[in-house]
Amino acid sequence: MAVPMKNGGMSSTKVILYVILSGITTGVGAFFGSLVGGISQGIISICLSFAAGAMIYIVSGELIPESNKVYKGRMNSIGTMTGLILGILATLI
Repeated sequence: MAVPMKNGGMSSTKVILYVILSGITTGVGAFFGSLVGGISQGIISICLSFAAGAMIYIVSGELIPESNKVYKGRMNSIGTMTGLILGILATLI
């Protein structure tokens, strides 16, 4: 997170401040996650499925189109689809 901000021309002080703020919010989120996750296994599974869906959305909506622009090929999409299928098959086993 810090390297792109620094390469973008942001001052070192702002980079450090934003990295610290990001770390604090991550810690607060982990604390509340542990409180909510202690309620039941069902809550944990719902939270994890939401996080997985968010990551699939980010990959399919942002990363795949960007990698297709950069590399101009189908191997990016084929690799992502293969990984998704293998992930689904792994959950079934």
